[in-house]
Amino acid sequence: MMIGRRGHGPFGRGGADFPGDERGEHRGGGRMGRMFGQGDLKLLLLALIETQPRHGYELIRAIEDLCGGAYSPSPGAIYPTLTFLEEAGYATVQIADANARKQYAITDEGRQHLEQNRLDVEAVMQRLKLSSRMMAKLSVPETIRESMHQLRHALMGHDRAWDAAEVKRVIAIIEKAAKDITSV
Repeated sequence: MMIGRRGHGPFGRGGADFPGDERGEHRGGGRMGRMFGQGDLKLLLLALIETQPRHGYELIRAIEDLCGGAYSPSPGAIYPTLTFLEEAGYATVQIADANARKQYAITDEGRQHLEQNRLDVEAVMQRLKLSSRMMAKLSVPETIRESMHQLRHALMGHDRAWDAAEVKRVIAIIEKAAKDITSV
């Protein structure tokens, strides 16, 4: 069975492959908009269970880690996707512990599908990293970002000679500022 092509899910042309496919939430709740493109979440989950079998909660945490904690997918997006992967033959479910938690593992068919879509998986990973950096940057107060901008311009507009003594002086200033910021 083929997971829907981009823009062509089983629920019709242009629709998601199933409800919840592209939902995303900021850490702490609240809708963020479309975090994943058509089929991206399926590929990401397959890539994660390819490395090792995991529970749904572990997959949520793994995606949160990939995003530097700035994004955490909702269980309402993860669990229907895992069910879809199981029904498509790309994942199997094992009961892994006494609490009857389901652990998902990739099948040979899932590995084959993942290999056929490896470039898409890499693109999803790159977008997650980029989004993570952007969200982290937006979390910094505007006044701090403005100060960082001023520092960058001071360095780029530095009109003195960059001899060894000047390089050492500027490095000391920047390192002292970094140390002062991180010390509590």
